[in-house]
Amino acid sequence: MRLLIVEDESSISNFLKEGFEEEGFAVDTADNGKKGLTLAMDNLEEYDVILLDWMLPGMSGIEICRNIRQENKQIPIIFLTAKDTVDDAVFGLETGANDYIRKPFSFEELLARVRVLMRSHTSESTVFQSQNIEMNLDKHTVTKFGKSVELTQKEFALLEYLLRNKGKVCRRTRIIEKVWDIHFDYNNSVIDVYINALRKKLDDPSQPSLIQTIRGVGYKIESEE
Repeated sequence: MRLLIVEDESSISNFLKEGFEEEGFAVDTADNGKKGLTLAMDNLEEYDVILLDWMLPGMSGIEICRNIRQENKQIPIIFLTAKDTVDDAVFGLETGANDYIRKPFSFEELLARVRVLMRSHTSESTVFQSQNIEMNLDKHTVTKFGKSVELTQKEFALLEYLLRNKGKVCRRTRIIEKVWDIHFDYNNSVIDVYINALRKKLDDPSQPSLIQTIRGVGYKIESEE
C-alpha cells in the first residue's frame, strides 16, 4: 500500500518512512507544503493514506487538506501536530482530516490508526483467503494449510495487493506504484523475482498456481466466487 508523508522535520520524516517501509508500504515524502500538495494532487488515486504535518514551510497542512478535499472526498488524511488544544483538534477535523495524532507519538499507535483508516476507507476485511492460503493483516501472518509461511516484507506487501484485488488483473505498472516506490525503475524485472518467490512458498502441486500470469499485462489471483 502507498503513503504520502508531508513533514518538514527530516528526523521525523525519515523515521516514519523507514518504519512504514518495514511494514510493507511504499512511501513518498515531501518536506514543504507546496511539494506535498503537488505530490498529493498528482497521485490522489494512488495514495491509501496521507500523513500531513500541520505547520509546514510554503503552505500549511490546513491549506493542503482543503485543496485535497476539493478534489477527493474519500482519501484518509491524518494530521501530525504539536498543537494540543481541543479547539485545534476540532478545527483540523472540520477542515477535512479523518484523524490527528499529537507529537510526540509512538509509531505503533500511528500504524494502528493508519490501518484502521485504510479498513474504513476500503470497507475490506483484514483477513484474505485463496485456495489454502490465509493472510491476516492484523496479526501480520500468512498460513498455508494452517501452517505459518515466512514472507519478507515486500513479499507480504505484494501478496496483500494481489489478494485485495482478487479476481482482477493487476497490471505491472500498478504493482510498481502500489508496492514499490514511485521512482522505482519501471524496466526492472524485480516483480517477476518476487512473484516466483511467492509461488515457491505458496503453491500447492495439486492445484493451479495461486498467482496467474497474464502475459504482457500483469498478474492475477483468481476469484473463487
